[in-house]
Amino acid sequence: MEVEIHQDAVPFVGTENSWMAGLQEQRFEELFGGFFFDEDALSEDISLDGLEQELEEHKNYDVLISILANGEKQRDMATMVEGNLGDIEQDLIQDYIEDNDSLFLLRDQIHDCDIILSQVGSLLSGFQVHIGSISSEIRSLQEKSLDLGVRLNNRKLVETKLATFVEEIVAPPGLVNVIIDGEVNDEYIKSLNILSKKLRFAQVDPMINASKALKDIKQELERLRRKALSKVSNHITEIFSSMRKPGTNIQILQQNLLQKYRYLVFFLKEHGLETYNDVCAAYVDKMNKVLSVDFRVYVEALEKLKLDIGVSSDVIGYDTNIVDLITKGREQLRNHRFMFSLGERSNILKEIDQPGLVPRISEANSLKYPYEVIFRSLQKLLMDTASSEYLFIEAFFGEESLFYRVFEGPFTVINEHLKVTLQNFHDAVCLMLMICITKKHQLVMSSRRLPCLDTYLDKVVIYLWPRFKTVFDMYIHSLYQCDLKILWVDGTHPHHIVRCYVEFTASLVQLNAECGDGQLDMSLERLRLAVDDLLLRFSGKFATPKLRHLFLLNNYDMSISILKEAGDDAKKLQIYFEEKLENSLVSFVDELLMEYFGDLIKFVKSHISEDLISYTEPPKIADVEPVVKNFAVKWKTALELMHNEVVTCCSNLLSGMAILKTAMAQLLNDYNRLSECVKMIPGGSSLNRNLVSITTISYEIRKYSRPL
Repeated sequence: MEVEIHQDAVPFVGTENSWMAGLQEQRFEELFGGFFFDEDALSEDISLDGLEQELEEHKNYDVLISILANGEKQRDMATMVEGNLGDIEQDLIQDYIEDNDSLFLLRDQIHDCDIILSQVGSLLSGFQVHIGSISSEIRSLQEKSLDLGVRLNNRKLVETKLATFVEEIVAPPGLVNVIIDGEVNDEYIKSLNILSKKLRFAQVDPMINASKALKDIKQELERLRRKALSKVSNHITEIFSSMRKPGTNIQILQQNLLQKYRYLVFFLKEHGLETYNDVCAAYVDKMNKVLSVDFRVYVEALEKLKLDIGVSSDVIGYDTNIVDLITKGREQLRNHRFMFSLGERSNILKEIDQPGLVPRISEANSLKYPYEVIFRSLQKLLMDTASSEYLFIEAFFGEESLFYRVFEGPFTVINEHLKVTLQNFHDAVCLMLMICITKKHQLVMSSRRLPCLDTYLDKVVIYLWPRFKTVFDMYIHSLYQCDLKILWVDGTHPHHIVRCYVEFTASLVQLNAECGDGQLDMSLERLRLAVDDLLLRFSGKFATPKLRHLFLLNNYDMSISILKEAGDDAKKLQIYFEEKLENSLVSFVDELLMEYFGDLIKFVKSHISEDLISYTEPPKIADVEPVVKNFAVKWKTALELMHNEVVTCCSNLLSGMAILKTAMAQLLNDYNRLSECVKMIPGGSSLNRNLVSITTISYEIRKYSRPL
């Protein structure tokens, strides 16, 4: 097969020798890179600068190593290389000639591939245009689909709203029958709830309210509303009326029956405000009357009890001729001591939130009670009733103001009772207990978190304080104005009026600490000053200073004993009386020693100083001898008489022993000073046989110092 060689396919055939020469030279340069150079160049002046550096860099080249090792000439190597290149050139030319047909065939195949690729490109361009048109159709379909989806959703929304609208405004026959003819029960309440939603639906949106469809049904809804209002109102009013029946337990009726119909009241409040107000007024009217009657009956029953209430004749020191307290003295005091002593009356504050302390009225006609028990029972009833009623009104009506309208009557009944009772009430301790009870009840209501009685209890406290202060002023006035001739009791023992004062003071101090607010402090100080004045006036009735001091001492000692029982709250007043007691004791001991050992006491005070060194007047043997001899004769007898008098006259044995101890210690000290004085007087040794030894006196004193 003859192969035609085209010139454009093999452009270098005509110049193959020159082409091969160029190729040989290029490969030579690539292989030997410039290590070979023209020999003629050796004759030319060249610079050998940097030769050593180049040799160092190319010292590892095999050709360079061979040349330098064998010493061959450059020209011989070049000739050998040129010969090799010529052979290689001929081999390459021959290889090209042999592959020329294959290269031509490759060229045709490449050309055919170009044609096929061009046709494929045309097909792809057409396909791209076709796909573009399909994409436009898909986008169009998507837009139509979205539009259809929006239309479908709108139709569903309209359908839902329309269905809701129709369902909300249409009154089914079953609903109409229940509302008009049905009984008020759980089923009726469910129907009423449905009607309420329909009425509320028509009122919420003005556009719905203006629709023609609603206008067609609105008259029917209004008819059902009026019928429901009338029926619910009548049913609730009937229940209210049943509360007035005798023996009805109102709280059980409220919890078990009325609470079930709480929604009825909400329906009235939402859809018939005028009817709701009428129902509220009916409830207020009936409950006000019921509770007023109940409280009035209870108060009247309490007033029939035998009460221990202080009257004006029981005031301390009251001095009219008709007062049994004064004419009968201690006997009358024992019967009316409750007015001044707290005692077990304070237990009422510890049981403030416990069930009532007053027994059933039918069983209490023969018993007698302090008024604070009655007051506490009445207030406890008010608290329990008010708590229950307040919680019911809040849950049933949701109107707190209704509670105060309901309790206007009970508040009036209780206030009238207090006004009548307290206008002739003179028991200050009871009044203070009533104030404390009220404050305790305020805390109880606060713990229940019920504010319904806050205002009323505040008014009660405000009402009680002025009465207490009025009675308290009467106590003080009676002490200043009392007639000592009537109150006088001959004797140095504690006076019953003073005991009343101290017990009264201790009671008020304890109550003030329990629930006082500082208002009593000044009042107690005024009362203390009044009794101090009374004691001084009483003591002035005694003939001798010794009896005056003994009277004061016994009264102060009694006061301290009572105040100690009151605890730390009365500590301040106790310290005051202890100082008074100390002063009276010193004065009484001086008077006692002066009576039984007068010459000894006068001599020591007038002649001998406390330090036994200086002398007020230089003593003489003639002055001291009668004193020494007189003491030696009568000292034992005088000690016994002094002991007997103190034990007899002191109301408190321990205080009497303390007085004896102080008196005998003072006596021993004064006689010791006398003995030392005798030793210092010239010629005093002649009286040694008449001096009694200190040891002997101490031994005798110890016999009287032992407690009986």
